[in-house]
Amino acid sequence: MISDRTGGPRRLGYPVAAGVFAIGMAGTTLPTPLYGLYREQLGFSELTVTVVFAAYALGVITVLLLAGHLSDEVGRRPVLFCALGLSAASALCFIFEGGLPMLLLGRVLSGFAAGLFSGAATACVLELAKPGQEARAGFAATAANMGGLGCGPLLSGLLAQYAPWPLTLPFLAHLVLVAVAATATWLLPETVAHPHRPRTLRPQGLRLPPEVRGVFTPSAVAAFAGFSLLGLFTAVAPSFVGQTLGVRNLAVAGLIVFTVFLGSTAGQALTERIGVRRALPGGCLVLVVGLVLVATSLAVTSLPVLVIGAVCGGMGQGLAFRAGLTAVGRAAPPEHRGGTISAFFLVAYLGISLPVVGVGALTLVLGLRGAGLAFSACDIALAVTVGLYVLRRPLTAADRPASAPSATRSH
Repeated sequence: MISDRTGGPRRLGYPVAAGVFAIGMAGTTLPTPLYGLYREQLGFSELTVTVVFAAYALGVITVLLLAGHLSDEVGRRPVLFCALGLSAASALCFIFEGGLPMLLLGRVLSGFAAGLFSGAATACVLELAKPGQEARAGFAATAANMGGLGCGPLLSGLLAQYAPWPLTLPFLAHLVLVAVAATATWLLPETVAHPHRPRTLRPQGLRLPPEVRGVFTPSAVAAFAGFSLLGLFTAVAPSFVGQTLGVRNLAVAGLIVFTVFLGSTAGQALTERIGVRRALPGGCLVLVVGLVLVATSLAVTSLPVLVIGAVCGGMGQGLAFRAGLTAVGRAAPPEHRGGTISAFFLVAYLGISLPVVGVGALTLVLGLRGAGLAFSACDIALAVTVGLYVLRRPLTAADRPASAPSATRSH
């Protein structure tokens, strides 16, 4: 049994940690269906929308660079508490929003929270798994990440469309969920054996343990391609649905964004059956099919094709993402697991930010449809390249059982 460092035994396991992870990530995508309302209220352009969205990714990347390894030193629970506090502060920025600066601040704080959650919560979920539960815990970690990201737009879209205070109530609801998550975190065990105060807090860059380097690059590039698709949907898809397809229902916009994350979760569920070696190239192939369908929906202005493309692309992203994360997590030594996972997420969040800002800039020249088509072509090329690479050079020891998580537990 894992024991609390204060002396009392704790029985809560990885499902509770996954629930905390999901609540934290849901807060990061709450504004997605609301960008149209903010655009009407504040009068900014589509490029500004993508910049506001990218401010979130900038916050994520900053934290992953500066403090991605922090939970390996101070422990998982303190970092989770800090992430929940930042998530609550972000919600308050949106509640008391008074213009573009507060939106940007709220998104940056949300990014800080997501950056802390990505490494610490993933490692916590994996390390709370008992022997024989590693595969289920791996799915719980990635499903909590993608499922939380998908539930955020669904929740805010429903509340904004069918409840009062569309720009306030979603964030009030999230504050309640954050309080629940904080209580659950208090009851979780600490999985770092000897947490200590770090001597310095400095950028860690992408220094990877030698054991990880062989699997990290193809896994991270595949994550970059998949997260680029997620970025397109969370930043631009609601605008496309409203402006091009004429669908003004915010709940529908949130549901469409939810479908890509639902597809991702389904893809993750299949990864263990397929095996990591086959899931990574297979996920890239399915991602390409999804991107082709998304591009087709833009060309022919079809909502059903867009939804099918979202599910298919999300499934491919989920397959590749979980395969890559599993391979990297298994290869990383226990004392560097949090930092290595954070480095993996850093590359992924570069994919969710840089291409999306490019799409926003292209909308000024090519329009929303043309920018989406250009993005799809570039992401297809990237996914094909990494898929062919891992077909020729399969990840070494990718399908071996993971035994490392137990090494960092407190007994």
